[in-house]
Amino acid sequence: MISQARMFALKVIMATSLCCFVLSVGAQDTDPSEVGALRAIRSRLVDPNKYLNWSKGDPCKSNWTGVLCFYGPLDDGHLHVQEILLLNTNLSGSLAPEIGQLSYMRILDFMWNQLSGNIPKEIGNIKSLELMLLSGNKFSGSLPEEFGFLPNLSRIQIDSNNLSGPLPKSFANLTEMRHIHLNNNSISGQIPPELYVLPKLVHILLDNNNLSGYLPEEFSMLPALEILQLDNNNFSGSQIPASYGNMSRLLKLSLRNCSLQGPVPDLSKIPGLGYLDLSWNSLSGTIPSNRLSNNITTIILSNNQLNGTISRNFSGLPILQILSLENNLLTGSVPSNVWQNMTFNGTQRLILDFENNSLTSISGIPSPPANVTIMLKGNPACGNANTLNISQFCGFQDGEFTSLESLTNSSSSCPSQACPTDQSYEYVPTNPISCRCAAPIRVGYRMKSPGFSDFLPYMDPLERFLANGLQLNRSQLYMDSFAWENGPRLRLYIKLYPDNSSIFNVSEILRIRDLFTGWHIPHNDVFGPFELLNFTLLGPYAYVIPASQKSGLSRGSLAGILIGTIVGTITLSAAISLLIKRRGAGYRHTPSRKRLLSRVQMKVDGVKGFNYKEMSLATNNFSDSAQVGQGGYGKVYKGILADGTVVAIKRAQEDSLQGSKEFFTELELLSRLHHRNLVSLVGYCDEANEQVNTVHHQSGMLSSIVDSRMGDYPSDCLEKFAELALKCCQHESEARPSITEVVRELEMIMHMISESDVTPSDTNTSFSSGVFTPVSSSSMPTGSASMISSSITSTITSTNGSDPISRGVSSTIVPR
Repeated sequence: MISQARMFALKVIMATSLCCFVLSVGAQDTDPSEVGALRAIRSRLVDPNKYLNWSKGDPCKSNWTGVLCFYGPLDDGHLHVQEILLLNTNLSGSLAPEIGQLSYMRILDFMWNQLSGNIPKEIGNIKSLELMLLSGNKFSGSLPEEFGFLPNLSRIQIDSNNLSGPLPKSFANLTEMRHIHLNNNSISGQIPPELYVLPKLVHILLDNNNLSGYLPEEFSMLPALEILQLDNNNFSGSQIPASYGNMSRLLKLSLRNCSLQGPVPDLSKIPGLGYLDLSWNSLSGTIPSNRLSNNITTIILSNNQLNGTISRNFSGLPILQILSLENNLLTGSVPSNVWQNMTFNGTQRLILDFENNSLTSISGIPSPPANVTIMLKGNPACGNANTLNISQFCGFQDGEFTSLESLTNSSSSCPSQACPTDQSYEYVPTNPISCRCAAPIRVGYRMKSPGFSDFLPYMDPLERFLANGLQLNRSQLYMDSFAWENGPRLRLYIKLYPDNSSIFNVSEILRIRDLFTGWHIPHNDVFGPFELLNFTLLGPYAYVIPASQKSGLSRGSLAGILIGTIVGTITLSAAISLLIKRRGAGYRHTPSRKRLLSRVQMKVDGVKGFNYKEMSLATNNFSDSAQVGQGGYGKVYKGILADGTVVAIKRAQEDSLQGSKEFFTELELLSRLHHRNLVSLVGYCDEANEQVNTVHHQSGMLSSIVDSRMGDYPSDCLEKFAELALKCCQHESEARPSITEVVRELEMIMHMISESDVTPSDTNTSFSSGVFTPVSSSSMPTGSASMISSSITSTITSTNGSDPISRGVSSTIVPR
């Protein structure tokens, strides 16, 4: 039978084998070609705000700003870049062609910067790319044909740039494409009719370009198309194909100011049509008499050459907000049943604009409810306004919906001094009675093609929709303001508040950000496509940066590696067991400085045991931006726990790890030390090859904890004390004194003081003006001693006596 010592040796070797496997996986670096590509990209970028930290370390392991990687290596053994998220970071310069070497990237997001030059055609080499997001820059030149050969691309969003040239016909190859957003550029030429083959295409936004030619009739065969928005182009002489009336999924058709001619097509067969704008064209003939969908909110046919009468089938449309027919050649009377068959709630309005036609009267009794605005100026009927009792409709009318509004915060009755607004905290406005103070996430959000004209009736539904999409409670979301912009587009400013706490934890921030940047919020027919303008993290969130995503290893790969490791470990263990039996030799364990997976079961009274994930989330994966200090033992990070507690987290570096028993002994000792100038131990983590202890974070100046009475003692004693303190603060461990040497020096200083003839009452030495002058410093470093000798402990007794060393801590330190 194998002895207990031999069994222990066997377990150690098995654990070491498994540990080596884990370390071999975790020690991988970013693919060298991708590192080179990122450095080339950085060399072309101008970063006036010094936002990027792309100069040090490994991109994936060092959390380069905006670079998100797969959590683990892929099949080639390297880490790979999955996303570049540099939204609204005030970058200028250009994109380097080496960006095409990021062959595993899924999301490319440089939206709302000032990048210029051509968009590199080499992006067409990134076959994994799903989202190409370059809106709001100054890119020029043509769209490369190479972009049409990205098999996974589902969204190309390069609006609000200076692009020119034609749309590539190769886009017809993008079988995963759902969103083509290229509005607000100078793209010219014919829209490729070949795009009709795209089976998943939902949105075509090409408004505000220089497109010409004809409207492709083939678009009526797009099976998933919901929005066709082509305003402000020049399809001179072209007609709207009658087949557009067969687009069964269409929700919005906007062809404003496109130089179109011919009749208005019959769109009554489109069951979900909610928004129709054909204004500012040269359309002629009569308005189709067939009734449109009950989902219609907006009908704008103004500024054309339409004749005939106003159809009575405009009546009874339950959510209609605007019917605009001004500046046409319409005759006859205005049918009053347009508004008589509608039911209005408190915020719902209906605008009927019939100005500048040839209308002669209003049928029925002209007494609409207050929610209805009728505009008849410029019609013959207004010549008989008094007779017809319609004078109120013939003057100036407010034909605009609310276009700009800052919503009222109802928490003004809460005490202002109780919520630190200078640190970006504020009272939660959705629950003013409780006066709960919290730090919000600020989000700029824009609807690019909303399906309504009046936002007020849709404000509450939008808030509920976003709260559900973000997996938040309704009370956590507050609409701060909104503004209509040219397009029309709707800009929103939203604040998100933590639930029942003062701040979000890091994992929740990153989860919410990912929902916005990855377009994971579910699609909505009425609200249409959106874009993220800003995701602003202030105050307690200022240090948070995106973290890497989960592993790209397939389940099969993981299973294969795991099985292989287990088999190899069993084989190795069997061989070692046989060797031990044959030799019959005893085994003496030599402690390794690396942590072994077998460890002492720890439980320290009053101290919480954290897992590694909690520590990682609290420090944003131990990011450099959260680091506040470093020594020979390891690094100190500022962290925020899930409950909002701000802590200092000291993480041992690999060559400073202690044995489990030693670590446990240190924790027990630290848990018993209590003093106003000592930070208290909050918790620890001893899993995943880690030794981490967590203490309350205290910020302040060094002078705030130095005893003012130190000026009452001889200057030579103070010099020696300062000299000892400086030695203890040396960065290199070899230069720092041992605990034994510190005790010896302190005892010598205490002896000098006791032998001194100078007493506190008669000395004129000043701490601030004498030999030793305190230096104003940054926050006091916190943490436990780097090493506690197993042969020395300290007995520290609180006293009210004058004490030059630790402000109330007894100077008696007894070695055992």
